[in-house]
Parts: sequence; C-alpha cells; structure tokens
Amino acid sequence: MSKSIFIFPGQGSQSVGMGKDFYDNDALAKEMIDRASERLDLDFTQLLFESNDKLEQTQFTQPAILLVSMVAHALFTKKVSQNPVMALGHSLGEFSALSAVGALDYLDAVELVYKRGLFMKEACENINAGMMALIGLSDEKVEELTLAQRQAGKKVWAANYNSDGQIVVAGDKDDLASLESVFKVAGAKRALLLNMSVASHCPLLQSAQAPLGEYLEKYLKESFIAPVISNVTAQSYSSKEMALELLKEQLIMPVRYKQSILHVENETDRFIEFGGKVLQGLNKRTSSKPTLSITDMNSLEQVLSEI
Repeated sequence: MSKSIFIFPGQGSQSVGMGKDFYDNDALAKEMIDRASERLDLDFTQLLFESNDKLEQTQFTQPAILLVSMVAHALFTKKVSQNPVMALGHSLGEFSALSAVGALDYLDAVELVYKRGLFMKEACENINAGMMALIGLSDEKVEELTLAQRQAGKKVWAANYNSDGQIVVAGDKDDLASLESVFKVAGAKRALLLNMSVASHCPLLQSAQAPLGEYLEKYLKESFIAPVISNVTAQSYSSKEMALELLKEQLIMPVRYKQSILHVENETDRFIEFGGKVLQGLNKRTSSKPTLSITDMNSLEQVLSEI
C-alpha cells in the first residue's frame, strides 16, 4: 500500500476566493465553514470569498488558512480511508497537522489559531516588528550574519528555513531594513522586506507563549492517529505533553521546514498538501518525492486519481 505524508501551509498562502469552490459544491464543506463562522462569530464566507482588509491581519489570516486546509482534508478523507504516515505543517500549518491526526478538533483549532494570531499581534504592538525574505544565501551564512548583528545590538534572527537558498529573517523592521546591503554584499540575490506587522518565530514573541499555552492545555487531546513533525526540532511527536511544549517553543524558534522534509522523505511515496500550493513549490527544491496539492474540487479529483 502506498504511503502519504500530509502537509499543511502557513501564513502567506492566503488569497481571496480560497475555499469557495469547496463551499459551492460540497455540503460538508459548507457545513464546516458555516460552523466555524458560528464558533468565532465571524463571517468566513465574507473573509474568504470577498475582497477585504481582514484577510491580511494575522488573527484572521491564521483561522482562514487553517479552515480551508481542514475542509480540503475532510473532503479527501471522505473519499479515502488511508491514514497518513505522519503529518507536518509550516508554522500555523502545524496546528492543521494536529487537527488532521485527531489531536485537535477542527473548530477548537480555528479558535486556537485565532487566539494565537491575537497573542502574536499583541506581543508586537509596541515593537516595530517585521520580516525579510532572503534569496541566495546558505543557512550557515545567514546564521553567521544574524549572530554578528545581534552582537552589534540589532534584533534580527533566522525565522524560516524554507528551502536551500530561501530563508526568512525576523526582528526589528528598521534593523532588518538597515541590513539589506549587508545581506546583498554577502551574496543575497534578494533581500525583501515582507508586508508583515509581526516578527514570527523569534524571541520578540516571548510574551505570547503563556497565553497560548492556556488554550493549548484546554484544547489539545491525546488521540494522535499518526505522529506530527515539530517545526522546532524537525523530529516527530505524538503526545499532548510534547505538543504543549513544542507549540509554545515554536513561537520563538525558527521553522525548520526544509529540515523536516529531508528528515521524513524516505518514509513516504508522496506528500499531499491541503489547502494551498506554497509547500508544493518549496518541496520541489528540497525533495525528490512528488507533492500533490488540493485547493479545489478539480485538484481533489486529480489527487484521488493519482494515489
């Protein structure tokens, strides 16, 4: 029997209209989105399907992406009764992965990541927080440069290891902007400030850890049907105790996405991405195993025909 690893996108994969094809064509998808609207007292059809300024705000972006991922996953599992070998996600996507393996109810997960977004926003309210994408530098070079800059008093950290030569750094926005030329002199082909008002996966989010922990304690369950790969360690876990510790740590530690894919690729025949295509693009640069993506009814049928 073929083996799949389920993967789930994070912030940055959002777009107006995501999930609409599911909602319009499947009763289960409609029910899931309507129930999420009731749970948060937030009209997800408006948030997802109509142009608005909320979809880019982190406390709304996170539940929107998670919800579409979980709808895609639910429609897939309605047709296929195969459990994944394991599951993993990029940042926010780790919460989707936990929901996919039964450790979080999807509605609890929607509320949990809404709160996570709020806590992240609050942690950065009095900080000029930002993130910058770097293209063309090795992991070691970015680590060397950011360490030297911290020793010089700047607040900059490696935040996302996405693929070879693609790393995101986080910290103080002015410090990041001042280092654009430093990164380019070191060999970066691009050093692009992102449209972000939070500094994810760095110590500036420390104050968000305790309040997030309270919600994790409340909603996490012990019922893992498959292990989840931690963004923090790139290793698997399958207990509430470990999830509690690692998801709090995830706020202030870098996302080791590339390392996670390399760690697990020999365990699977394919990756299946639910609700986006961003990770499919990253995986092409990291793994020789195929990545299929489910973003609408057509791609769902295509994936079902290929597995």
